Amino acid sequence: MNIKQDKKISIIIPVYNEALIIHKIMDNLEQFKSRCEIIFIDGGSSDGTNRIIAEKYRLEFSPKKGRAHQMNYGASLSKGDILLFLHADSFLPSDALAQIHNIICQGYKAGCFKIRFNSRSTLMKICGFMSNLRVRLRNIAFGDQGIFISRDYFYKLGGFVEIPLMEDYQLSMDIKADGEKIGLANAKIETSERRFVENGRLKTMARMQRLQYMYRRGKDIEVIASLYK
Repeated sequence: MNIKQDKKISIIIPVYNEALIIHKIMDNLEQFKSRCEIIFIDGGSSDGTNRIIAEKYRLEFSPKKGRAHQMNYGASLSKGDILLFLHADSFLPSDALAQIHNIICQGYKAGCFKIRFNSRSTLMKICGFMSNLRVRLRNIAFGDQGIFISRDYFYKLGGFVEIPLMEDYQLSMDIKADGEKIGLANAKIETSERRFVENGRLKTMARMQRLQYMYRRGKDIEVIASLYK
């Protein structure tokens, strides 16, 4: 399948109270600013995040707080043929746009990057390796890997299910159920390990596995979300 590289990419970043780290992703995105659309979607920050972003980037305010709501709202405002959903603490490689085009040109309707955590911890290196292997073996990608998807296909699937947690997991399962594969880019996205460090790396990994299992078993998402918090 031949898809021209003039397909427009929209990068959509949901944010909420990220004033302490937002400069890092803004600096990272500077290299792409002239070549794609970049939209930050604020969920009601109270720490000045929105003021910082608005100095340099397009900022929109979601009617509802929550990553799924914010990403869907950002998608509705975007004009890109390809949508890249990026976490505020994840940083793209310099060839990210070319990597995305390459995956889509291969005929994939969705893809993600390999992941590495900004950590010297052996445990986090193993976590990154297993995350990349999970995409290949189980066709499951998570948001911190920078999920990108054809706009038409995103809307065919109904976008992100607007739940308080697991929206990225559900999108992967929707792609899998539709018989499509998630393409894995060669380049690596760098993601902060902060959510692992806050409550302990091993403890956080075990809890995430447990919550994913509960979700697959159809447990109430509100209960799962309360356990995550």
